[in-house]
Amino acid sequence: MEDNIQKTKSLSAISPPLGGRGASLSVFAPATVANVVCGFDVLGFAVNEPGDEVIMRVTNKPGITISKITGDDGRLPLDPAKNTVSVSVQHYLNSIGRTDIGLDIELHKKMPIGSGLGSSSASTVAGLFAIKTLLGDDADPAKLLPFAMKGEEMACGHGHADNVAPALFGGFVLIRSYEPLDVVRLPHPAGLYCAIVFPDVDVPTREARQIIRKNIQMKDAVTQWGNIAGLVSGLFMNDIDLIGRSMKDILVEPVRSMLIPDFYKMREMAMELGAVSFGISGSGPSVFAFTRDEDTANRITQKLQQHLTGIHIGSNSYVSTINDKGPRVL
Repeated sequence: MEDNIQKTKSLSAISPPLGGRGASLSVFAPATVANVVCGFDVLGFAVNEPGDEVIMRVTNKPGITISKITGDDGRLPLDPAKNTVSVSVQHYLNSIGRTDIGLDIELHKKMPIGSGLGSSSASTVAGLFAIKTLLGDDADPAKLLPFAMKGEEMACGHGHADNVAPALFGGFVLIRSYEPLDVVRLPHPAGLYCAIVFPDVDVPTREARQIIRKNIQMKDAVTQWGNIAGLVSGLFMNDIDLIGRSMKDILVEPVRSMLIPDFYKMREMAMELGAVSFGISGSGPSVFAFTRDEDTANRITQKLQQHLTGIHIGSNSYVSTINDKGPRVL
């Protein structure tokens, strides 16, 4: 994939190497950390775990069905017109003129819903990567990005790409522009670890977007621009200190942090334990810290989980390097 995707390529009909009825494929797509503190809607990266799995089978009846969803506690719809996976896949099939295809989908949620870790985007990307692979479509995966964004639009009311782009491409991603869509993959230090803690509290993405202020002062905008530029520069320069001091958000974090119990206490603890930086993953409630090594990341997740237990809040934790591969066939 070219690092700078100026625009998605025009789609043409694809010959059908799907195999016969019953041909199937299983795909895993990873969780993602969007915003990366200061880059609201324009920065994100993929992690190794958690993630979602989609099993896709060819059927002899045109159209898409969803036969099974696990790990969602009954929260996600089996109706293919209302599920982000099937809706995105249908948009893709419509665009290439393959409405003759019959598909059955199983969705296995291996990550919590409403975690701020790109749950809907992982499912959507897994489904799109599965149909692309079943069709033998070896074109640039960038062509899938607009369809993945359709899934995000259904999930939270806004077709942002800071989760679906890193889930689809892997690595660290900058969305330079939405109109036209222009996505840039960024380098990153090889030794950068991510410690993630997901407190068991409910922060719906749609509602978390609505509390963000619509008007900001110029001096705040200047500060934010400087931090975003500093973070991107730190990634290119392998300068972890610059990355750390650039990851400050004065626009979104002050309001979203109110939805996360003891957010500032957890940040203080993480920094004292050796974190490079600390912030909210996506719309929350998950929080994350960058560290220079795996041991520090493990200590941070352990201590934060202990603190949350002490205030009677359950949690999950994950420690990962940045995932440069994106989705994969299982």
